[in-house]
Amino acid sequence: MQNFPVRYLIVLLTFICTSVCYIERVGFSIAYTVAADAAGINQSTKGTILSTFYYGYACSQVPGGYFAQKIGGRKILLFSFLLWSLTCALLPLDPNKTLILVTARLLVGVAQGFIFPSIHTVLAQWVPPHERSRSVSLTTSGMYLGAAFGMLFLPSLVKFKGPQSVFVAESFLGFVWCFIWFRYSSDPKSSASGAGESLLPVNKKIDRRVSDLKVGVEKNGGEGKKSGVGIPWVKILTSLPVWAIVVNNFTFHYALYVLMNWLPTYFELGLKLSLHEMGSSKMLPYLNMFVFSNIGGVVADYLITRRVMSVTRTRKFLNTIGFLVASFALIVIPSFRTSGGAVFCSSVALGFLALGRAGFAVNHMDVAPRYAGIVMGVSNTAGTLAGIVGVDLTGKLLEAAKASDSDLSTPESWRLVFFIPGLLCVFSSLVFLLFSTGERIFD
Repeated sequence: MQNFPVRYLIVLLTFICTSVCYIERVGFSIAYTVAADAAGINQSTKGTILSTFYYGYACSQVPGGYFAQKIGGRKILLFSFLLWSLTCALLPLDPNKTLILVTARLLVGVAQGFIFPSIHTVLAQWVPPHERSRSVSLTTSGMYLGAAFGMLFLPSLVKFKGPQSVFVAESFLGFVWCFIWFRYSSDPKSSASGAGESLLPVNKKIDRRVSDLKVGVEKNGGEGKKSGVGIPWVKILTSLPVWAIVVNNFTFHYALYVLMNWLPTYFELGLKLSLHEMGSSKMLPYLNMFVFSNIGGVVADYLITRRVMSVTRTRKFLNTIGFLVASFALIVIPSFRTSGGAVFCSSVALGFLALGRAGFAVNHMDVAPRYAGIVMGVSNTAGTLAGIVGVDLTGKLLEAAKASDSDLSTPESWRLVFFIPGLLCVFSSLVFLLFSTGERIFD
């Protein structure tokens, strides 16, 4: 362990962190869907309960970035994990006790809302620029591996031990991660975010100002970090490159959350398949995300460090390819009426969306390395709003579709569900092409 760089350990632990978080999210969707169907809960109510998490998640994104900046991402990450793990451990799963479910999901959402801004703050401190693409891609790919494992193992756990057992397993994993993070994580003695910065093309005027700022901080004994210039909120909120990130974050999460929360229902009602009997095939969409996310990170870092493309062109290239291919795959999902076809299309859609994360998702650290947690909080708030809108709207669309298709088994019942995120992907890729940049714009 002594020869293992600390920043690699931090990246590995944040990777495990996102994996456990998404096991929890997929787990609740699976456990609640089974319990709600058994209790005769309608699709609109299911959509409301499933989307409640995102209300709490949205409320804590920007505060999460703020507190991670002020208190430290490492401490906030530990606190948030403890809070949601304890909530899961104490939650009784009864679909008829709506108020308890809503309160618990709001609390879990608030707790998990601190996680990604904290992670970006931690990574901005530890990871040098020439390693950021693959580091962020590896960390975020944990989401997809967690979702894949959740889809693979949790339906069987529900079948043999009941829906409540999912919450016990999730909280256990959460507490174990908290112990490991508390024991092995640390804050850097000095920020690593400037290391290797010469490997990247940057705006020279800003680079000189940042160098002057670093010298000033060193002369003042590091006090500038705590008492320096305030957070430039107006500049952040009026920046077109930031809004390009925000728009793409919204679209990515709209598609992801709709598939994550409603794909089990599509398999069971739309295609008349049993999740348990589908075996390992149901985890392929999320496993594909894991693979393509890391491919995107490695390719991006290669293109940048070898100077094949500028940072700006690299981000735009990967974002555009990812979102346009995903758009086509999403739109054609209802046309395939077999498990193999549906799994293939959803795998392509989610895989290329993950590839696109090497564009917009790393861009926080390109444009604002010093305020990465803040910008992440702002853009992730938009992503969370996508969860609220997308998950709840899908429930209402399906409930309306029951007027002509009572069992939701026809392609027409699901066509609009997948067309909306497909159209958003095209729009978002154009926005990113027009307004994004790979240069640092906040010094």
